[in-house]
Amino acid sequence: MPFMADLKMYVRFALGLRSFLRNPMSPEESLRILHERLANREQNFLDLVRTRIYGYEKSPYRFVLEQAGCEFGDIEASVRSHGLEGALRELRRSGVYVGFEEFKSGTPIVRNGKEFPVQPHDFDNPYLGPAYGAASGGSTGAGTRVQIDLDHLASVVPYTALLHLGRPRAHETPSALWVGVLPAADGVASALRRAKSGRRNWTWFTTMAGPDFRPSLKNRLAMEGILFLSRLHGRPIPRPIPVPVSEALTVAKWACEALARHGECRILTYVSNAVRVCVAARENGIDLTGCTFSVGGEPPTPAKAREIERAGARFNPCYVITEIGAVGLGCRNPIDENDMHLLKDNVALVQHPRLVPGTDFTVDAFNFTTLLPSTPKIMLNVESDDYGVVETRACGCPLEEHGFTEHVRGVRSFRKLTSEAVTLVGNAMIRILEEVLPARFGGTAVDYQIMEEEDSNGLTRVSLLVDPTVRLDDEQAVIDTVLAELRKDSEAAGLAAVVWKQAGTLRVKRQAPIATRRGKLLPLHIVR
Repeated sequence: MPFMADLKMYVRFALGLRSFLRNPMSPEESLRILHERLANREQNFLDLVRTRIYGYEKSPYRFVLEQAGCEFGDIEASVRSHGLEGALRELRRSGVYVGFEEFKSGTPIVRNGKEFPVQPHDFDNPYLGPAYGAASGGSTGAGTRVQIDLDHLASVVPYTALLHLGRPRAHETPSALWVGVLPAADGVASALRRAKSGRRNWTWFTTMAGPDFRPSLKNRLAMEGILFLSRLHGRPIPRPIPVPVSEALTVAKWACEALARHGECRILTYVSNAVRVCVAARENGIDLTGCTFSVGGEPPTPAKAREIERAGARFNPCYVITEIGAVGLGCRNPIDENDMHLLKDNVALVQHPRLVPGTDFTVDAFNFTTLLPSTPKIMLNVESDDYGVVETRACGCPLEEHGFTEHVRGVRSFRKLTSEAVTLVGNAMIRILEEVLPARFGGTAVDYQIMEEEDSNGLTRVSLLVDPTVRLDDEQAVIDTVLAELRKDSEAAGLAAVVWKQAGTLRVKRQAPIATRRGKLLPLHIVR
C-alpha cells in the first residue's frame, strides 16, 4: 500500500480510537447485542448480500452468482423457505462458492469455462471504516493482509461476556497475553477488545522477539501510536514485553505471582505456548492451579490438553480466523478437548465434500459465510482448509442458554495432509509425536515434530526433529518406533512406513521443533 494511503488509514484509525476506547461495553450490553444478532441473522445475511455483493460491482461473488444464474430474489426466497443454512447448501450445490486456493492465493475463479481473475484483496469488505493493516498467520500458506476495522473489533467484544458468564469477579482476574505484535493482528486486537470491554490489561508478553524479528518502521510507529492513544483516552494498553517461546518460564513465574495474590489468573496464547508454560512450571515446581489458558491458533490435542492439566491449569479453546474474527468458543461441558460453540451470530457454517489434493479421499470441508457488516473479508460459502464435526447438541453450558446451540469440534486442516507425507499429519502421526514418543523416550508433547524438506538433489527427506533436551541413546530406535506405530495404524500408513524404511527417508535431527513466526507449533513443518 503506498505511503500516503497508509498514512490516511492510520489517521482515520487514530481518530476513531477515541470513541472506541471512551465508550466501554458492559456485559449486559454485550449479551443484548448477541441476542439481537442471533434473532436477526437471516436478515443480516440478506442485507450483507444485497449491499456488499450485489451492491458492489467489483465483488468476485457477483461473477459466481451470475454463472449459477442466481439473482438476489432467488437467495431471499431460498432463505425464507429453507432457512439460512439450507439456502447456503442449495447455493453450494449450484456452484456458488469460492475455493480455498481462490480466496487465499488468488487462483482464478473458473465457472462454466469462464475465468475471473482475483487477488486476496478483492474479497475485502468495501465499506470498512477506520482500520489498521495487519496480516493473518499464514500457517497454511502466505499470510493475508487484513484491514481490521474498529467496528469489527467492537462486534467481537460481546464474546468476552460469554467467556466470563457465571464469573462475577472476572473483571478483577489478572490476565496476560502471550501473542504477537504488529504486523500480526492477534495481539493488538486482543488488547483493544479487552480495553473496550472495560477489563484491565495486566501484562502483554510478545513471542515476536529476538534478532530475527525486524518489524517495519510503519508497524513500529503504529504500535507506539496505539499505546500512546490508549493511555491518552484512559484505557492504557501495557507495553509488550519480549518473551520468546524458549523463555516460557517467565510467563509461568508471572502466573505464579498472580495466583499468589489473587488465587486465579488467565493467559491468552497459542496452544503450544500454553504447553510450554505448563512444562516450565512443572519443571520448576510451580503449581498452576487456578490458571486458565484461553488458547487458539491450533487444535488442543489430547496430549497437549494433558500437559496443561498436569500443571493444575485449565484451558478454554477459541477458534478464530483472522479474516472474519471469532468462529468458536469453548464449551463449559465439553465432550472432548476441542469442543466449541459455533458463534453463529457472526458466521454461518456448512460442510461440503472436498477431494484432498494428491489423494483419493475426501473430507467435509468447512464453508464459511460472514453475517456482520463490519467483517474484514466478505465470505459467501468460502471453503476453508479446515474440517471437523458440526453438530447441534444439548450440553447444559451457559452459552447454550444464550442461544449458541451448535457445536464444532475435532477441527483439523486437510492441507496438512497434502505433502508426500500424506499419512503423517493426521491423527496417527499426532498420536505418535505427542504420546508414543514422549512415553517411550521422554520429553513432552512439544518436543517432537516432522519436518519435510528437499535435499540438494531435489529428493524429499523427512526428518523427525527431537529437542536436544530429550536424552536419546539410540536414534534408530526412535525411527523404528515411528515406523512400527505407522504399520499398526492403517494399511496406507503401513505402506508409507515400508517405503520410508527402504529409502532411508526418515531421519532424526537433534534440534528444537520449529514454530511459525506467530509461535504456533504444528506437527508438520515444510521447508520450501
